[in-house]
Amino acid sequence: MTKADLQSEAFQANPYQGYAVLRSDSPVHYVKGPMGLGSWLITRHQEAKAALADPRLSKDVRLAPEWLRSMGAGAGDEGLLGANLLSSDPPDHTRQRRLVSKAFTRSRMEGLRPRVREITDELVDVIAYGGEVDIMSALAVPLPITVICELLGIPVVDRADFRAWTQMTLTPPVSEENIEIRKQGNAAMDRYLTHLIARLRCETDGELAYDSQPDLLSALIVSSDDHDQLSERELLGTIKLLLVAGQNTVNLIGNGVLALLQHPDQLALLSERPNLLPSAVEELMRYDGPIERATPRFTVEDVEIAGVTIPAGSAVSVVIAAADHDPEHFPNPERLDITRTNNPHLAFGNGIHFCLGAPLARVEGQVAIGTLVRRFPAMKLAGRPEELRWLGRGANIIRGLETLPVVI
Repeated sequence: MTKADLQSEAFQANPYQGYAVLRSDSPVHYVKGPMGLGSWLITRHQEAKAALADPRLSKDVRLAPEWLRSMGAGAGDEGLLGANLLSSDPPDHTRQRRLVSKAFTRSRMEGLRPRVREITDELVDVIAYGGEVDIMSALAVPLPITVICELLGIPVVDRADFRAWTQMTLTPPVSEENIEIRKQGNAAMDRYLTHLIARLRCETDGELAYDSQPDLLSALIVSSDDHDQLSERELLGTIKLLLVAGQNTVNLIGNGVLALLQHPDQLALLSERPNLLPSAVEELMRYDGPIERATPRFTVEDVEIAGVTIPAGSAVSVVIAAADHDPEHFPNPERLDITRTNNPHLAFGNGIHFCLGAPLARVEGQVAIGTLVRRFPAMKLAGRPEELRWLGRGANIIRGLETLPVVI
């Protein structure tokens, strides 16, 4: 068992050195987590990639240890967000993903690029007045929440509430008080979405094709396959998952901008060669991505990984941050290189749970970061990097900044 303090602020500010020590020692470690409760970490790329696709590591929260279910409860035995792709195994996962994919298509996501540009330009126009600005509150947070709310057809007047509920739901479950905050945010989101789904069902003709619907939520409602549709609880869980997952794009933008500011040579290169933007976003996700550890998996039997036996009924976390800095797969992994071409990072996962929203996240990341670099190539970090504060202390699932002050 590792004795490293993985919940400390120092570790959260720079976890990569600590994970390098764990990774060099062994790809599998047992650690004590929040409130003294234990789980297993997978830290090397080869083992991490395999674990993300291993059917012996279940995503069904009903199989989670009781202590973990109590920390994430909010929808009975289905976990905090209810029934959704992220908390189910085949055949339920296969069926849900097939139905959701009909509405959440790559072409629909890519078709959002012009609107993402419009929203970004509107937000950046305010930044352009100059001085010191917080990139998180000015751009990284409002852009994804605006896009997903427009995509789902959520009225403008309700979007501030959604932002607040999402933040409550993502509160790290490191204390009884935080767990209660998570439950309150989840319950408020449940009440609103249940009413919205009921209203849209009345307005939507079930015989219409999913691709003719004006918003994604309506498309999900009518999406069917041989008369099979998402149930009410699956609809609710899917929409909540999409809303919460938008936080990953928030942190993709924030972490990515910070990495460029800390590597002015790469910022200058991207400013000179904007055609590198797609590879730059992939490298930024590898270098300091929005997911530190994948959401937990649960062993359905004793599982041996790299010679270590993980007992049945254990919680397992695949450490994306460690795997994506594995020198066995990434030459000079601690070097930010936006020209890197061979970049098999795991920021979007692997296997059947590969992130369905990856195309949208890439569009938003490319547009937001590209716009900032184009319009403000001389932007600099305001203050010292060690003064920045990170979200998720004690949970280590998401990796993101509370604020990112920049001088324009």
